[in-house]
Amino acid sequence: MASAGEHTAALLQVQEEYTTDGSLDFDGNPALKHRTGGWRGCRSILGTDFCYCLAFYGISSNLVTYLTGVLGQSNVAAARNLSTWQATCFVMPLAGAVIADSYWGKYRTMVVSCSVGVAGMIMTALSAYLPLLVKNGASFTSSNMVSVQEFVMFLGLYMIAIGLGGLRPCLMSFGADQFDDGDPLERLHKGSFFNWYVFNTNCASLISRTAIVWVQDHYGWALGLTIPVAVLAVGLFCFVAASRTYRFQPTRGSPLTRVCQVVVAAVRNSGIDPPADSSLLYELPEYDSDMKGVQRIDHTTDLRFFDKAAIVAVSDKEAAAPAPCSPWRLCVVTQVEELKILVRMLPLWATIVFFYAASAQVSSTFLEQGMSMDATVGTVHVPPASMSTFEVLTVIVLVPLYDWAFVPLARRLTGRGKGVSDLRRIGAGLTMPVLAMAAAAVVETVRLRAAPRKKISELWQAPQYALVGVGGVLTTIGQFDFFYSQAPPAMKTVCTALGFLVVAAGDYLSSFLLTVVQWATTTSGRPGWIPDNLNEGHLDRFFWMMAGLGCLNLMAFVSCAARYKYRKPC
Repeated sequence: MASAGEHTAALLQVQEEYTTDGSLDFDGNPALKHRTGGWRGCRSILGTDFCYCLAFYGISSNLVTYLTGVLGQSNVAAARNLSTWQATCFVMPLAGAVIADSYWGKYRTMVVSCSVGVAGMIMTALSAYLPLLVKNGASFTSSNMVSVQEFVMFLGLYMIAIGLGGLRPCLMSFGADQFDDGDPLERLHKGSFFNWYVFNTNCASLISRTAIVWVQDHYGWALGLTIPVAVLAVGLFCFVAASRTYRFQPTRGSPLTRVCQVVVAAVRNSGIDPPADSSLLYELPEYDSDMKGVQRIDHTTDLRFFDKAAIVAVSDKEAAAPAPCSPWRLCVVTQVEELKILVRMLPLWATIVFFYAASAQVSSTFLEQGMSMDATVGTVHVPPASMSTFEVLTVIVLVPLYDWAFVPLARRLTGRGKGVSDLRRIGAGLTMPVLAMAAAAVVETVRLRAAPRKKISELWQAPQYALVGVGGVLTTIGQFDFFYSQAPPAMKTVCTALGFLVVAAGDYLSSFLLTVVQWATTTSGRPGWIPDNLNEGHLDRFFWMMAGLGCLNLMAFVSCAARYKYRKPC
């Protein structure tokens, strides 16, 4: 009987085990492990992510066709409008992340943002339905109808961008929040979550670029733009329905305000040297109400200038005796260390930008190269844009292999929970753009030599697309995991948003490089490296230039990574 009673008590203890990271359940109580979080909560989060990606790519993949074919825009205007909208979609997550970390929390931000996204997609669908709704009316001329359609369409598109601003960073960081860092097993599952998140995104992208685009081309835009509305609405319903299975992290005020406070306080104390003994720097005791639920960060010895924000001057001691001193004059060590973490990550963030500048060639120079090649494979015509499927399929195939085969093997060899560190994974991924650009340059050289006589098959491009996909498995997943795991607890969503902001920065860098190359190579009446007729240019030189820049970027990354101090084992 005694052993049976002890067994029952042990089971009850396991059943009532709480998380160690301070997470809460839906009712605001400490979260129980067996009732919340883990893969139990992540299933609906990944389902919502799948729906949102399916809906977003269902609109963006074929948007140029709608803008030119239905709204009558020129190719240049349509390309410019698409680029501007996509850049906005990747910049808005930073604003959504600040709102989530500062005020609303991730859950409320996602629900509101997803609702705005659904409303935006309804507007885009309405743009296609307008001619059907008023075709019997005499009050609308053809030009007036196009103007109204254009207004409704772009209103919907930018509502979608606002919705994505809240969804993109929050879905990923909220999913990672479902795993307790204090539990070794759940910490391993968190690493897998990022792999499956990107796998999920690519599966949705593949379906959108094939099935939904096919519906739009064969059954019209009204139905083709209604499907994304229904899909995202289903995703919102699934997310809200599983609310009680989630773990929630409390907000701690604006992270940008906290960063600014440290900078201002450090500048104010710029004439004072930090003490040699770091214990003399300002820090609140554990029992203080302001430190309740706050994960303390230990002091580090680098970036000493910011330590000035935590110097307790005589006037500060007197002011702090009856009441706390203003955080614009005196900051706690934990707050100073939060800023130090961000500053350490910025050089690494900057070196990752080039990866996305190279990846941007998939939809620009790779596509232009493919348009100058033979698009017939056997008896089947394969559009050059469809060659990007090799990139997506590479990701879909490699993510399960990486998670199920490589990580367990590397874990046994290195003793690391993730197999290899995030920075090693990112570094390996940064070699892929170099190889992809070199492969594209070789293909272009072969194409130019054959051009006077015949066109070579576009299947020659498959390796360069596959190499970009390999880079995505390594760098894209690795950088999201890195930014989240290294982020201060109060800035998880903001640091996750950096992973999306780097994509926009890469697109801008790609545009800048193309502009510079075009300007530098078209002097004295020369056609330049990338003319309209590629047979008259030297696209291969552009690819070799990108490969060379990739090598320099990789060396810069290795130098930054060697100096980086991990906040905790990664």
